[in-house]
Amino acid sequence: MRPLGDFWRRFRRNRAAAAAAALLALVILVAIFGPLVYATSPFEMVGAPYSMPFGDFPLGTDVSGRDILAGIVHGAGVSLLIGVISAFTATTVGVAVGALAGYYGGVIDDVLMRTTEFFLTIPSFVLALVLVAIFSPSVTSVTAAIAIVSWPSMARLVRGEFIAQRGQLYVQACRALGMRDFEVILFQILPNALPPVVVVASLTVATAILTESGLSFLGLSDPNVVTWGYMIGVARTALFVAPWMIAVPGLAILATVLAINLVGEGLNDALNPALRER
Repeated sequence: MRPLGDFWRRFRRNRAAAAAAALLALVILVAIFGPLVYATSPFEMVGAPYSMPFGDFPLGTDVSGRDILAGIVHGAGVSLLIGVISAFTATTVGVAVGALAGYYGGVIDDVLMRTTEFFLTIPSFVLALVLVAIFSPSVTSVTAAIAIVSWPSMARLVRGEFIAQRGQLYVQACRALGMRDFEVILFQILPNALPPVVVVASLTVATAILTESGLSFLGLSDPNVVTWGYMIGVARTALFVAPWMIAVPGLAILATVLAINLVGEGLNDALNPALRER
């Protein structure tokens, strides 16, 4: 328990990160329990269109008379789910590619890194947009597209960590003891390369949420699922008439992404050995 206690102590030193963690925990609670507490359907037309906040509805209604608060509550889970699953998938693929390239080097490194660089040459949002447009927009296709454009940066990071570690004495000792390559990669080098991976993975969640919001704004989202980006896209025609329709989901995205970024900085401070004594 001592390492966990030390980690939490170092993390709490960054007050902004601690406050962001509390905000992120609140968003997660809303995503999990919000639809149970506030059961109004985000697709149900419950009132007159363009109703202002703090009237009959706490956050007003959109252009079709749907409850904006219901959209925020129900959309939180979908937005977070897309961000977490796509980040997890991208991290898994990136770690696998980077670990193999960094550990073996040579031809394997050349092939894997040239493939990675090919994906990096294409603007990530444009590639995601093309992939979603090719396949019918859905939660699955959006999640897969975001994962596909997110793994290359993780792969390069992990490759660098493995290159730095593979020549260390403990790795040579493991080889001398007869440990197989996958054991050295998984149980020896990867745990030492994990801190920066955790930090970048958390930031990938924030990037995924922003990417999903951009795709939804352009209409490339599942029409049967409400997300915060979808709400902004629906309300874009009423920007000057009813700005709160865009402001509310926009602030939700801003707060969540900012909280994730600050938590990522806090994780970096807590896990980076060079910063532990500050």
